[in-house]
Amino acid sequence: MAKGRIEVSETLCKGCELCTAVCPKKVIHMATDRFTPKGYHPAALVDPNGECTGCAICAVICPDAAITVYRWVPQGKAA
Repeated sequence: MAKGRIEVSETLCKGCELCTAVCPKKVIHMATDRFTPKGYHPAALVDPNGECTGCAICAVICPDAAITVYRWVPQGKAA
């Protein structure tokens, strides 16, 4: 199974929560313990079990292009 992770640019994130709604693994949550420079709670990957597949649905729906997706391809599949 593919593995992935995301990084959210807190400079760009406006806390719209669209990414949390579309994540099939439900591993994106709003970080209620901090604020972005614009005063919003940013989205954050909360994935202690490594469930993120790097599907990029969150990045596609993000209206501010605040999400970068990294996906690991298994050694035998890279071609």
